[in-house]
Amino acid sequence: MHVSVGQVAILVTVLYVASAIAQPAMGRLAENFGAKRVFLLGTTLVMSGGIVGALASNVTMLVIARVLLGMGTSAGFPTSMLMIRQRATQTATPPGSVLGALVISSQVTVLLGLPIGGILVSLAGWRATFWINIPIALLVSAMGWYWLPKDRPTERSGWRRTVAALDVAGMALFGSMLGTLVIFLTALPETEWAWLITASICAGGLIIWELRAKHPFIDVRSLFQNRALTNTYVRSAGIMLVAYSVMYGLTQWLQEAQGLSATITGLLVVPMSIAGALVTRPVSKRNLVRVPLIISAGVAVVTAVGLRLLNADAPAVVSIALTAVAGVAIGLASVGNQSAVFAQASSAETGTAAGLLRTSTYVGAIASGSVIGVVFQDGATDAGLHSIADILIVITILVLILTAVDRKLPRQLSPQS
Repeated sequence: MHVSVGQVAILVTVLYVASAIAQPAMGRLAENFGAKRVFLLGTTLVMSGGIVGALASNVTMLVIARVLLGMGTSAGFPTSMLMIRQRATQTATPPGSVLGALVISSQVTVLLGLPIGGILVSLAGWRATFWINIPIALLVSAMGWYWLPKDRPTERSGWRRTVAALDVAGMALFGSMLGTLVIFLTALPETEWAWLITASICAGGLIIWELRAKHPFIDVRSLFQNRALTNTYVRSAGIMLVAYSVMYGLTQWLQEAQGLSATITGLLVVPMSIAGALVTRPVSKRNLVRVPLIISAGVAVVTAVGLRLLNADAPAVVSIALTAVAGVAIGLASVGNQSAVFAQASSAETGTAAGLLRTSTYVGAIASGSVIGVVFQDGATDAGLHSIADILIVITILVLILTAVDRKLPRQLSPQS
């Protein structure tokens, strides 16, 4: 489309922002209108994004397509968590295995999605990465329609009551805060203070509004009181910062400092995903929460220290081993934090709480992009990689301390959690 790489980078940013905002929003919609209805709404948005992207003639249309895809795919996780909560309550069975299956499915998706995307582009061009969403959305929609449990009938109410129940103003303030913060972070090392000031104003407005709202979108008072749940979000963001720094920072360093091809460095996601999937199953079957999270934080510290010891002369096998170690931390953290949210959030707020957990992972991803952009602005050097590692060492140690001293973390899941 004859535009610069910098302009195209917005396609990555808008997907992160749209997903980060839509995750808790979809959870809130599911709590009010039913998980199945919102899940099917998500598949419709994904299909729409595929159509718009496949027919796109300019970057603006592609941005719209990516926003639709981000919003649509955001329906999957919070609605799943809500349905799992309902099922666990009905059967009085701890849902550890099912929560583990969610983590494994996301890791397998990452593992398969990248090579499938590369094959599609090679065989049919970039538009194929959009139109492939259409048959997938139709298939998933049919599966959801026939297999997912029916929602309870919803009470009919006027649009004013609906808007008040959903707290649309809270959603708008949350989205504005996150969007302007991301714009500030992605502009680094250039400091565009106006965006940070705007984000701060939106954050202040969000807190004031939500403290007074009858049905707050983000229950700020609850987050202040429920420190355990807030700690889970912080812990998730910290571990995901490590994960994305390895995926983006280490791979960029391998290409520039060690001269490896993009194809080979892209394959580093394979040992990471496999290691994460392998540790997830035994932990989830035992419904464990606290111990996996402590081990995950410890392994994340080891990963950060490993990055600090790397240099351009290190054999590639060391980098591969390091990504596998990072995969262990990611797998344990994913299943542990997922279970922690299930245990710490109230039944009525499961959808929104689950969405905010995903939002915290996007915050980690966005933060890693900002760190890498600042440190590698003049190239991916050994010194730059070591600077990233120094930041990660501090953060992972803090996450380890936060996890170890959190006495409200349950040892295991129970149906009533």
